[in-house]
Amino acid sequence: MTLTESEAKHIQPTYTRQPIHITRGSSCRVWDAEGKEYLDCLAGIAVNVCGHCHPRVVEAIKMQAETLIHTSNLYYTEPQIRLAEELVKLTGLDRIFFCNSGTEAAEAAMKLARRATGKTDFIAAENSFHGRTLGALSLTHTEKYRKPFEPLIPGVMFVKYNDASAMEAAITPDTAAVVLEAVQGEGGVKIASKEYLKEVREICNERDVLLIIDEVQTGFGRTGAWFAYEHYGIKPDIMTMAKAIGSGFPIGAMASRDDLQFERGDHGATFAGGPLACAASLATIDVIRSEGLVERSRVLGARLKSGLQSIESLAGNRVREVRGMGLMVGMDFESGCGKLVDMARERGVLLNCTADTVLRFLPPLTITDEEIDQVLAVVGAIG
Repeated sequence: MTLTESEAKHIQPTYTRQPIHITRGSSCRVWDAEGKEYLDCLAGIAVNVCGHCHPRVVEAIKMQAETLIHTSNLYYTEPQIRLAEELVKLTGLDRIFFCNSGTEAAEAAMKLARRATGKTDFIAAENSFHGRTLGALSLTHTEKYRKPFEPLIPGVMFVKYNDASAMEAAITPDTAAVVLEAVQGEGGVKIASKEYLKEVREICNERDVLLIIDEVQTGFGRTGAWFAYEHYGIKPDIMTMAKAIGSGFPIGAMASRDDLQFERGDHGATFAGGPLACAASLATIDVIRSEGLVERSRVLGARLKSGLQSIESLAGNRVREVRGMGLMVGMDFESGCGKLVDMARERGVLLNCTADTVLRFLPPLTITDEEIDQVLAVVGAIG
C-alpha cells in the first residue's frame, strides 16, 4: 500500500493535498520522496518564519527534550514564564494565556471578552477567518466553512471590511468585542486601511467595546513589523497569536490588557505552554531578533511585490491586483488560480490559492534575494 493509498484509507478526508510527499526541509527549500527540490513559498502557511529546521531552533528543542518534555500547568516551568515575559515585551500588552493553536487563541479571546465585559455578542468582518472550532468558526465568515455546522454561537454579526461606519452601526449594548485581522490572509490578502483601524479603535473606545486583533497569520515579522497592528499606530485590547510563534512546533497564545483577567479555573489546557513548545518559541524569537528578520521581511517583501506587479497574466488568467505587506503577498486573478499552483509546483515553487482567485506567497523570512528572483523567474515563466 502506498502512502497515498494508506492516507485515503486511514485519515479523515478533510484535506485537499498536493500530490507530493515532503520528506525534509532546510531554510527555504524542501525535498520530496523522489528527491525533487522546491522553493517553499508557503512556509507551512506562514509558520516557518525562520526557515525549515533552523539549527538554533532544532538545538533548543533537542536540549529541552533531553531535560523536561511535559509536566502540566499544575507546576511552574521556567520556559513558560520566560516566554510570557518576552511576549509581553513584544506585544505591548500585559498578560499571556498559552494554548496550542490559533483557533484555541480565538476561543480564549472570546471567553475572556465575555468574562471581562459581561456582554455576549461579537462583530467580525466579511471574508474573515479565525478558526474552525465552533466558537472560532462563529467568527469566520466564509459560508463553506460555516454552513455544515450551523447553528453556531448566536450573537455574531458580520460587517463589510474597511467600512468603519458599518462597524459602528452594528454595535449594540450587548457587543462585547470587535474581532478583526489587519490583513485578511485566508480572505485573500486583503489589507485594512490605516484610517479604518484607527477609526475602529476610536469607536471601540467610545462605545466601551473591546478590540481583538487576530495576528495568527500576520505575527512575528510576517508583515515587516513584529505584529501587523504596529503599522496602524493602535493597540488592541486582546491579541491572538500562533503559527510562526514556534517555527512549526504547535503553540498559540492570547495577550491582553492587565485589567482583562480570567479567574482561576475559567480556562485551561493540558498541553498549553509546555516546556518543549516554549523552548521552540523562545529560540524562534531569538532568531527573528538576532538575524533581523522583521526588517528583512519588509525589504524582501517589497522586492517580491514589485516583481509580481510586473506580471500582467499567467496562463491566460489576467492579474487584477498584487497586494501585500512584508512577505505576505497575494496576486489576485480574474478567475480561479488553482491550476497556477500546480504549474508552479511542477516548476519547483510551492504556493497555494486562497479565496479562489488569490495566489498567496508566504515564504520564510530567511529567503534570500537570489531566491526571490528565482521565484519571480519561475512564476513569470508560467505566463
